[in-house]
Amino acid sequence: MGEKLSIEEQMALIQTNLQETLNPEIIEKVLKEGRPLEIYWGTATTGRPHCGYFVPGLKLAQFLQAGCRVKVLLADIHGFLDNLKAPIELVKFRAEYYRFVIISLLKAVKVPIDRLEFVLGSSYQLTPEYTMDLFRLSSVVTEHDAKKAGAEVVKQVDNATLSGLIYPLMQSLDEEYLKVDAQFGGVDQRKIFALAKEVLPRINYKERAHLMNPMVPGLQGGKMSASDPDSKIDLLDTPDVVRKKLKKAFCPPKQVEGNGVISFIEYVLLPASSLEHGAPRFEVPRRDAEPLVYTKIEDIKKDFENDILTPQDLKPAVTEALISILEPIQADFQASAEWKDIETKAYPPPPPPPKKEKKKKDKGTGYPGKKVEAKADGHVEGPEKEKVDVGEAGGAKAMENLGLAE
Repeated sequence: MGEKLSIEEQMALIQTNLQETLNPEIIEKVLKEGRPLEIYWGTATTGRPHCGYFVPGLKLAQFLQAGCRVKVLLADIHGFLDNLKAPIELVKFRAEYYRFVIISLLKAVKVPIDRLEFVLGSSYQLTPEYTMDLFRLSSVVTEHDAKKAGAEVVKQVDNATLSGLIYPLMQSLDEEYLKVDAQFGGVDQRKIFALAKEVLPRINYKERAHLMNPMVPGLQGGKMSASDPDSKIDLLDTPDVVRKKLKKAFCPPKQVEGNGVISFIEYVLLPASSLEHGAPRFEVPRRDAEPLVYTKIEDIKKDFENDILTPQDLKPAVTEALISILEPIQADFQASAEWKDIETKAYPPPPPPPKKEKKKKDKGTGYPGKKVEAKADGHVEGPEKEKVDVGEAGGAKAMENLGLAE
């Protein structure tokens, strides 16, 4: 399909739903040469992929429609470097898990994957040539610039490890080793893209274009995060869990800004319906009125701001549409013993908490195991009777023991 499009149509499709493009002239030059644009998208294999992955996934679909060749970098080494989000023992399994997920996700939204290539980061990032280039790059990048570049991507902590400074250098260098014309990612990657644009020519490698999609709000209105279970929906969440999470989602009446439910329609449901039906379409059933049918996100936003489209109608419609998209992914998972095995290895259940040791209580002298026992007439009995007995024969001895004999 991409080969039949004009250069203008290809450019329009490539830039659909993007927030920003750096060096678009590089893209135009490649298209004018008549060869496919080579793009890479990298994902650090850390937490479990969630529904936010539909956003870049559907953008990859548009790149493929435009005739581009796409490489998906399963960045296992990056996952380890990012403040140890993924232990080195697990990154291999997580990379394989991500591969299963991304392929199934793209299939679920009818993305053709014949021009899609998966590359494991460690397959070339551990070579002597790459290591030498990383040293060369580290000699022309300051600590300040490396830290600034990774500020919105690498986990920020006090007294951070050096790995966080290496991360953006490697992401820049990956453009050369993957032999691409452009890198695609979220707008949170912008500082790393700017670093790559500036420093690669310093070690005699060419500058690339950079394509950025906006960050889609999570269900609670903030950034969608794998570490916040309330902000995202896991791709393997059951329909009941999906309904429960979307019921609690941040979706105040008349408010479009920061509304994760509406953003999900814009960046996932409308593009997905376009791939499936040839044109975007989103339907909102209503209990006491005709359903609302939309083909443009602008109309959805306008009706929501005017309270024609209410949260009470919108949330159930989004819920059922999402469940429908997730169904084939979950069917793939259930049918694959290999995928299930990888999931267990990639995300092993946490060990049970250690049992608390019961402290021995001092029960005093009135319980079994007592050493002495006082009787009603004042005398004592027990194995250590002589230590406390101050009776007839023991008074003087007791005084002596107390140091008062003088």
